[in-house]
Amino acid sequence: MESLEPVDLTDERQRVYEYVERHGGVEPARVRDALGFEPRRFGHHLSMLKRDGYLAERDGKLEIALEVGDEREVDCDGIAVTIRPARQDDIAGIVGTVRQVAREGTYIEAENVAQQLDYEESLLRHNEFESRVFFVATVEDEVVGWVHLDVPEIDKLEHTAELTVGIVEEYRGHGIGSRLLERGLEWAADAGLSKVYNSFPATNEAAIEFFEDHGGDIEAVRSDHYRIDGDPVDEVMMGIEV
Repeated sequence: MESLEPVDLTDERQRVYEYVERHGGVEPARVRDALGFEPRRFGHHLSMLKRDGYLAERDGKLEIALEVGDEREVDCDGIAVTIRPARQDDIAGIVGTVRQVAREGTYIEAENVAQQLDYEESLLRHNEFESRVFFVATVEDEVVGWVHLDVPEIDKLEHTAELTVGIVEEYRGHGIGSRLLERGLEWAADAGLSKVYNSFPATNEAAIEFFEDHGGDIEAVRSDHYRIDGDPVDEVMMGIEV
């Protein structure tokens, strides 16, 4: 898989792409009307954007076509799990899963991801500022876990990505989180990244141990960075070399 390339389109096609990228799954007619295109001209631009792999249409809605890999079936302690790239229509399941994990109060970065998705209502990102991808773990077509990578399009940081990963409580302990993290690291390597990072409250010993078990190192500790239930808690900053 090649590294991510910046979006570089003609002005009119750029407007179409950016509208879909901002709004996620959206009907073509809504895009056309919002941007004020004459139907035939809009149809031409849309056809070219699909042809060149910038946009895809699923169930009558447009979304950005960010190629991040294939769908894989895995067995995790006898549980049939699908690990695959997330689609725009996964957003509700991802937000619900992230929020369940975040309610435990020890994964602040996951809370930030859920809030961002709620605000933006768009799952994937690929523009001049950032590229954001998700993989999901599903059981019987329901999202039970995620891994998310956010790559800043800044020269000094574009070799890195923030990574979050989590599993709903009922499916922990079966290796699903490990499979998700491995998939995220595989994508990072294929995209030309050299490091992923995340931060945890020091009280989240399970997450720190999980990252260490998968090659993560503690890079820094910020004293009393969080306030959890009114108590000061250190932030543990971790990285994994890809």
